[in-house]
Amino acid sequence: MRLRTPILAFGLFTAAASLGHAQSTLPPLSFLGFEAGARLDAVSLQVQALGGTGLRCDRSRRDRTVSECRATLFDPVWSRPVTLWLSAMDSATGILMLSGPVTGEQLDGWKTELESAFGGVGARVEGPQWMLQWVRQGRMMRLTWRVDNNAKVASVSLVDGWILDDWGRHRDERPITVDPRTGRDSLRAKAVKPAAPAAPTPVIETPSPR
Repeated sequence: MRLRTPILAFGLFTAAASLGHAQSTLPPLSFLGFEAGARLDAVSLQVQALGGTGLRCDRSRRDRTVSECRATLFDPVWSRPVTLWLSAMDSATGILMLSGPVTGEQLDGWKTELESAFGGVGARVEGPQWMLQWVRQGRMMRLTWRVDNNAKVASVSLVDGWILDDWGRHRDERPITVDPRTGRDSLRAKAVKPAAPAAPTPVIETPSPR
């Protein structure tokens, strides 16, 4: 069973930063100790604190400032494995997703923890998929889950709109260069709006014992 992650668009989250000074006094959106916008070294330390072995990162071939990293850690309450995936720009996390198969009690625990920390929000339904979403200070957090044949999979996505917008703006502002051999603009320099890195689709797997 697969859980679809909606495509993230530039500018969607930075608009929420204009809601006023009241939001700036609220705690930053976070889950299991991870925050959107965190540096890779801080994320790696938190992975290790939760029983993981650190991040495994690869740089994008198209943009060397972008890294995709993965890790496996353990829910500190339920001792169940959780998969971490992130996309970082210049070592700052733009998108981070924590996902995995969950029990009903674990899912209820995640919802209770998030609503207690960040306030109750109405659940949205898209087909068989449910989600709760919080937007604050240009950042977004979304808990998504799906149930099929009594099997549950859930994910928490943390997105920093400031980092994504800054990355896209710098990509657009790069000067156009001309290949002296052909007289044509280089493909990398064309001012085309880049798409945000797409998060992988969580897939239910049979968890191995810790």
